[in-house]
Amino acid sequence: MAWGVDIPKPRAPRRKPYLLAALGLAALVAVTVGLSRLRPAAPTVDKASVWLDTVKRGPLVRQVKGTGSLVPESIRWLTADTAGRVERIHVRPGATVTAGTLLLELSNPDVQLQALEAERQLASAEGDFLELRELLQTQRLSQQATVATLTAESAAATRRARLRLPLDAPRA
Repeated sequence: MAWGVDIPKPRAPRRKPYLLAALGLAALVAVTVGLSRLRPAAPTVDKASVWLDTVKRGPLVRQVKGTGSLVPESIRWLTADTAGRVERIHVRPGATVTAGTLLLELSNPDVQLQALEAERQLASAEGDFLELRELLQTQRLSQQATVATLTAESAAATRRARLRLPLDAPRA
């Protein structure tokens, strides 16, 4: 004989989890619809940061402070024909300039040496020019003296020849 044989009970259908899921889904839809219909709330301001005053006519000055970095809209790079070192800056960044405004001074020892060498060569060439001009002047005067001497000798020879002509003529 079997003692305590269990009798199977028919299982009741499980409705509770389905009911909880449906209620949760309905609540989620209701919250979503409710939030989508809300209007934005008016901003709140601390009363200590608000100034109350009467309205007056005049210029409106508005100052804004903020953190960050300013970035230019466009950048213009300056280039030089030769390398050099910046000796003096005449205009600071952001200043308004016009054509012909001196921006900065560059120095380059190599270019300065080349300029000194060019000046020395110029002085030497000017000295050579003056020397050649004096030499040409001396040669011109020497040639004029030679021409004058030859002219004088020619005149003397012509005069002597005229004086001899009557003497050399046949006597008749």
